[in-house]
Amino acid sequence: MSDGIFIYGCIVIGSGPAALTAAIYLSRSDTNHLVIEGNQPGGQLTLTSDIENYPGFPQKMTGAQLMENMRRQAEGCGSVFRKGVVIKIHRKDDHFALDTEDALGHVETVFSHAVIIATGASAQFLGLPEEEGLIGMGVSACAVCDGALFRDKDVAVVGGGDTAMEEAIFLTHFARSVTIIHRRDGFRASEVMLNRARLNPKIRWSLFKAVEAIHTGPTKMLSSVTLRDMRDDSLSDMPLDGLFIAIGHKPNVSPFQSFLACDEHGYIKTNGDTTATSVAGVFACGDVADPRYRQAITAAGSGCKAAMDAKSYLDNLFPGSCLHTDKR
Repeated sequence: MSDGIFIYGCIVIGSGPAALTAAIYLSRSDTNHLVIEGNQPGGQLTLTSDIENYPGFPQKMTGAQLMENMRRQAEGCGSVFRKGVVIKIHRKDDHFALDTEDALGHVETVFSHAVIIATGASAQFLGLPEEEGLIGMGVSACAVCDGALFRDKDVAVVGGGDTAMEEAIFLTHFARSVTIIHRRDGFRASEVMLNRARLNPKIRWSLFKAVEAIHTGPTKMLSSVTLRDMRDDSLSDMPLDGLFIAIGHKPNVSPFQSFLACDEHGYIKTNGDTTATSVAGVFACGDVADPRYRQAITAAGSGCKAAMDAKSYLDNLFPGSCLHTDKR
């Protein structure tokens, strides 16, 4: 307590694998903390249909199941959750004030000595009306997550950067064919990645094309796309089993951009070997600070690191005052 207000030892912002792992570790260290879930409890992983690459689960499961297991574990360890999003954060004396907003627009301020930001990053999609409903039904933004589901299938990758080339090359390990769809014949990809894609016999090219519409078959799964030729506006249909969107990710940092140092792409900068940010007492983990790997397992690992970093920070500055004695 300080001046009549309750101050948590740490507040975790987010509810994906990084946030939930951080919460578990904070509970295990007996640190008083609160988890603010955000507007998509479970994060992006809840949109992934089948997960086969998360260690310790020999039977595949959905992303939603994995997130539910993590949440139940965090709750069982003592983590307290609150619905809503953080709309502003600022320092107040020796602690932080976080303005939160619930689904009804009610704003409330909560306080903590340390903050862990684990708000993730959102894949950028094409903006087609059918797109969102087909995520996990043939449309994906992560080849590593979903590629094995398309063994011996025909798939396409939309994009012209390194990520698109990496996704396409990875998919050739499973798919029968991979077509790269790009709006022009020039690429943002590096020459190295572009040449690797060009030399792969499974990769085809559909240039000067943009996806105009997505279609489903009797099973409600993706069955084909309509392509618009950017040179003459002519339309053509391409049968497909899977469509991977690789046009970039956007880190979810809007409430923090004026408060923390971010890189040129908007990802929160951390201090090399730790999860510490440009503001002492604020730590970042998971995809919001990771433009490279973006995997559930790497996010979980960084969530562990953030909790340990936050605990060390609290022990140094507020020894014994942030123990888990009040579960608000």
